[in-house]
Amino acid sequence: MKPDTIAALATGAGRAGVAVIRLSGPEAGAALSALTARALPAPRMATREAFCDPRTGLSLDDGLALWFPGPASFTGEDVAELHIHGGPAVIAAVIDAALSQPGVRPAEPGEFTRRAFENGKLDLAEAEGLADLVDAETEGQRRQALRQRRGALSSVYEGWRARLIEAAALIEAEIDFPDEDLPGALAQRAGPILGALAADMGSHLNDAHRGERIRDGFRIAIIGPPNAGKSSLLNALAQREAAIVSDIPGTTRDVVEVRLVLGGFPVWIADTAGLREAADAIEAEGVRRALARAEEADLRIAVVEAGADTPASLIAALQPHDLLVRSKSDLHRFPGERAARDPGPISATASGGAQLAPPMDPGSSASPSSGERWVSAVTGVGLPELEQAITQRVTDVLGREEAPVLTRARHRRLVEEAQAALLRAIPALDAGPELAAEDVRVSADQIGRLTGRIDVEDLLDEIFSSFCIGK
Repeated sequence: MKPDTIAALATGAGRAGVAVIRLSGPEAGAALSALTARALPAPRMATREAFCDPRTGLSLDDGLALWFPGPASFTGEDVAELHIHGGPAVIAAVIDAALSQPGVRPAEPGEFTRRAFENGKLDLAEAEGLADLVDAETEGQRRQALRQRRGALSSVYEGWRARLIEAAALIEAEIDFPDEDLPGALAQRAGPILGALAADMGSHLNDAHRGERIRDGFRIAIIGPPNAGKSSLLNALAQREAAIVSDIPGTTRDVVEVRLVLGGFPVWIADTAGLREAADAIEAEGVRRALARAEEADLRIAVVEAGADTPASLIAALQPHDLLVRSKSDLHRFPGERAARDPGPISATASGGAQLAPPMDPGSSASPSSGERWVSAVTGVGLPELEQAITQRVTDVLGREEAPVLTRARHRRLVEEAQAALLRAIPALDAGPELAAEDVRVSADQIGRLTGRIDVEDLLDEIFSSFCIGK
C-alpha cells in the first residue's frame, strides 16, 4: 500500500522568527504545488514563495519552499519544507491548509525519523543519537550525540556482527556439510574469533557507565552530620535557595537535588538528611535514603563543620577521590588564602577505603589535612576552589575522548546478553557445534537489535515515541 503523506511543525512550538513545516510522502510534491499554486521548485534550492490556502485562494504567508525528491531526502521519501514566519496564527493556518490536501495527515511523534530508519537512511543507534542530539543541553552531550548520530557506535556493532557471521559460517559449515571435503575442525577455528570478540565486548561494557552519565547526568551526593552546612553548601553551589536552611537538626528529611552544568557536562547535586541516630521513623527513612544516594553517587562530598570530629560512619561511606569539606570556616580561625588550597583527593588505604587525617585545631595555622577544603557559604571563601575541584572530578571521568561508549541501558543490556551467549558458545565447541551455533545465533541476534539489522518492530514504538512531533 502507498504510505500516507505526513505533515508537522519541525521547529519548536511558540512564537519565533521562522518556523519550518515538513511534509514527507508520495503526496508531498502535490501538496507543495497546491500551497504555492505553482510548479515544484528546483530540487534542493530555496525558493521564495507566496503560500495560499488551496481551498479559498486566500494568502497565508510569504516564505521559502524547499523540495527534496526521494530517495535523496532525510526520510528517503519525497519531502517538502515550508519556511514561514513563526507566529502561532501563521503556523496554524499553513498546517491546516497542508492537512486539507488529499492523502496528508498529521505526523506521529518521531514518525519522520522512523521513516528514515525504515527506508535505510539511518540505523537504530544513529536514530537514538539524533534523538539525543535534539535533546542535548550541554557541550558534552552534544559531542557524544553527534558522534553516535554519525555512526561511531554503529561501526563498532557492525564490526562485531561481521565477526559473528564469520564464526557462525565456520560452525554452520561443519554442521551442514559433514561429508564434504572441507578442512578439518572448522568449528574449532571459530573459538579464537569468539574469544577475542567476547573480550572486546567486555572492554566496551567496562566503561564505568560514562556514556550514560554524559547523557543522564553525573551524580553527586552531599553527606554529613546534621547542621554541618550541607544545605547551605548546596544553595551556594546552585546560587539559589534550593534547600531549607535551619539551625534545627534534622531539617532535611528527603533528598533535594539541583542540576548544574560543570565542565560542559550535566551534574546532579543532592543534599541529603544528616547522618546520625534517627529520632523518629521519618528521619530514619531520610538517613536510609541519604546512605543509598551516597552509595549510588559518582562522587560524595562529605561536609563536617570546621573544628568538629569526623564521624567514623562518614569516613566509612567515602571512597578514594571523594571530597571532604570543612564548612563554616568563617566561624573558625583559618587564613583565607590557605583555605583556597587544593591539597588533592582523599587518599586510598591499602584496603581501598578512604583515609582522613584528624580534624585540625581551629586555632592552628596549619594547612588542612589531605583531601580537605575549608569553605564558608556565608563569606564565599573556598567556594570557587571547591567548584573547580568538583568540575575537575567530573571532567576526569566524563571528558576523555575514547572509543564510542554505551549511551543507553538498552545498549548495555543487549551487549551483556550477547557476551553471555558467546561465553556459553566457546566451551560448547568441544561438546558439539550444534550447541555453539545456537549461542552464536543468540549473540548475533542481540547485536542486530542494537542497529536494527533484524526485525525489531517491538522496539520501534518505544524508541521513536520519545521524539518530538516534527522530528
